[in-house]
Amino acid sequence: MRRLKAGADKQRGATGVLVSVIMLVLIGAGAMAVDVGQIYGERAQLQNAADAGAMAAAMQCHSAPTECSANAFLWAQDMTGGNSNDGATTVDSVDLSVPNQVTVATSTLNGTSGAGFLTKMFASALNAPPVTVGARATAVIEPIGGATAFPLAISDCQYDLSGAEVTGDIQLIKYKPGSGTCTSTSGHVIPAGFGWLDHTGGPCLAETDADDTVPTDTGANYPGACDATVTAWKTTLEAGSTVEATFPVYDDAGGTGHGGWFHIRGYATFNILGWAFSGGGSPEVFRATMPWVGDPANACTGSCRGIIGQFVKFESIDSAGGSGGVGVDLGSVEIRLIK
Repeated sequence: MRRLKAGADKQRGATGVLVSVIMLVLIGAGAMAVDVGQIYGERAQLQNAADAGAMAAAMQCHSAPTECSANAFLWAQDMTGGNSNDGATTVDSVDLSVPNQVTVATSTLNGTSGAGFLTKMFASALNAPPVTVGARATAVIEPIGGATAFPLAISDCQYDLSGAEVTGDIQLIKYKPGSGTCTSTSGHVIPAGFGWLDHTGGPCLAETDADDTVPTDTGANYPGACDATVTAWKTTLEAGSTVEATFPVYDDAGGTGHGGWFHIRGYATFNILGWAFSGGGSPEVFRATMPWVGDPANACTGSCRGIIGQFVKFESIDSAGGSGGVGVDLGSVEIRLIK
């Protein structure tokens, strides 16, 4: 019996050692899971910060290109902290070496201690070194490549926004038959002013693509299907807000009658101040005279048909309906993350 007791004691001792080893393994695995989860969580926050920083810097660089080199780092930094739970992120670098791209690199910054690594983790019990996590994001600036929008196209000869300007001059853009001709940047003699487009994208919508042709509507009247859109413009302006619409810009034209067409060079955004259309419902004429038009020369009265406003820079983070990067940059661009 004593032998049996001695054997049982040995078994109990071995079992205790085995349980201790298993417990250590389980605790270590749990600690590792917590640490890995913390690292992945930090990585996700840093990626959000890098994404936001790259997008913000890209938008500002397009809006103010002469200030980009000096201020891109600060623009990115302003947007990164708010995308971390502790409100702190280190911006390691902002790379502008590739034209029309902004790459932002971020890394860990402890919002409490200011340390450049994660707070003490379970793995430190095993003498594991501190962990610094990083992320990168690249935003690209591309001209709008296509759109489905209000069926109006503006002559290239009316476009007056340079790369360094945020807004152009206030001008009256007349319906093309009364505007004469001009020579576009591509060397073609084209109608000046603006023209109507066929509704290829639905009621009061024209679907267009840059570097492609689009059928024109030969009528002088604006379509009744656009009454709701024009009324919305009026309501917005009367409320003291701005109306900005992105229109295709044509640099070549041809055909006659129902075979007429425009070649779309790119897309420009127009800050609409007033208009004088015909053929639709109310309000076919709105703020087309002084003092709304800024200068008596911009007034559109009597038989005049036109739209009054100014070209402005516009940065969109949403697609306007087509692929980006195809057309010429006419101040309206899409900004998106590519990595």
